[in-house]
Amino acid sequence: MKRYLWINLLICYIFSAVFMFILLNTYAANRYENKLVEEKKSLLYNEAASISAEYMTSFYNEELSLNYLTTQIKTKGSILNARIWIVNTGGLVISDTRPDPDREEPINVMEMDPDFLDETFHSRTVMKGVLSEPMVSVVYRVIYKYQVRGYIVMHSSLNGIQKESTYVIDILNICFLIFLAFLFLIFVYLYYLTILPLNKLNKAAYEYTKGNYSYALKIKRQDEYGHLANSISYMAGEINNLDDYQKKFVANISHDFRSPLTSIKGYAEALQDGTIPYEMKDKYLGIILFETERLNKLTTSLLALNSFDNHGTILDIVSFDINHIIKKTAESFEGACTQKKITLNLIFSSKETLVDADMGKIQQVLYNLFDNAIKFSHPNSAIKISTVEKGDKIFISVKDNGVGIPKDNIKKIWERFYKTDASRGKDKKGTGLGLSITREIITAHNENINVISTEGVGTEFIFTLPRSEGFLL
Repeated sequence: MKRYLWINLLICYIFSAVFMFILLNTYAANRYENKLVEEKKSLLYNEAASISAEYMTSFYNEELSLNYLTTQIKTKGSILNARIWIVNTGGLVISDTRPDPDREEPINVMEMDPDFLDETFHSRTVMKGVLSEPMVSVVYRVIYKYQVRGYIVMHSSLNGIQKESTYVIDILNICFLIFLAFLFLIFVYLYYLTILPLNKLNKAAYEYTKGNYSYALKIKRQDEYGHLANSISYMAGEINNLDDYQKKFVANISHDFRSPLTSIKGYAEALQDGTIPYEMKDKYLGIILFETERLNKLTTSLLALNSFDNHGTILDIVSFDINHIIKKTAESFEGACTQKKITLNLIFSSKETLVDADMGKIQQVLYNLFDNAIKFSHPNSAIKISTVEKGDKIFISVKDNGVGIPKDNIKKIWERFYKTDASRGKDKKGTGLGLSITREIITAHNENINVISTEGVGTEFIFTLPRSEGFLL
């Protein structure tokens, strides 16, 4: 059984509310009631001391009558909402501010509770037939001429104190319920803020694991959840592109491997079973070697790209003359240029242009760009290769006057195995990996390569290398 986070939060909310309610109405209520009782005891004791100081000395000197004394203490009792007794040493109540009219016999405290007068404070006094309800009582000993001559006993209703305590606790309960309602709104807001986007993220992750990368993750927020949703959506898009790329990669590589393998297998079988005349074997052996070279070139290119993908290629940075490398690379295309009657124009801004780069890999870049330019140039045309110094950079340009690249295809030329329609018609041995390798090499040098092309006019590739301040070895 699944246990959702919002259920856990709701359980915590309910548990906290019940716990606080019980705590408030038990421990807190009891502590507050005890506090009120202690405050009442202190108040009654101070008032009893005041009565003793004001009246009792005069009463024992017979300067004050019992009736007058009773009248005075009755006023204090009304103000304090308390019942006051004047008790003699024998425990007999001689003055009572709230006498029971139905009671004929005098009240003797000693007869009801022999130990009552020995204790100063009583938190709960119960005297059946005398007190109508439990009382908080204070016994104050009256000292006259160094002797205990009597007691002032003050009673206050315990129910009144409990009612006051209950009233305050009820107010606290109401405030607590209002707080709980407010807290519930916060809980709902937190649910919207956290649980709801988590559910959406979880749903999106589930869809993506099933391969549904087109699933739309809609969390339009500017907080961490919004950024996470954008990152996950971007990741899904990249995985989708990678999935498409893998499918395209497998299809392309299968096609590019199948074609030469089919030719090799077919001609080899024909040579074996004698279908091809003996005098024609050299021709078809040449075709087999040509197709084998295609496979070798394709495999080499794939290994080169894989080394860049895994960051396994270590650049051997040296200082060298880029003009010299351009000349050497151009010489290797002399046969192809002669066949198509193409002229290579080398234009250098200075006799010697030093750069810091991996010479072997830059030569591979130049080879790919020269090969591409010759392939798409018209017969009897010219290709311009130039180097220009600008600040601390050297700009190398390879410009042809060939068929050009359609505007919609310019961004695609860097993709692996991509071939334009013109390339598919002209080039039977190209792998579609040359420009991908070229860009990877330039990027590994932390430099840039750009292309400018107009269909039917020509194409120019420009890349940069850092200018060297050193000396050739």
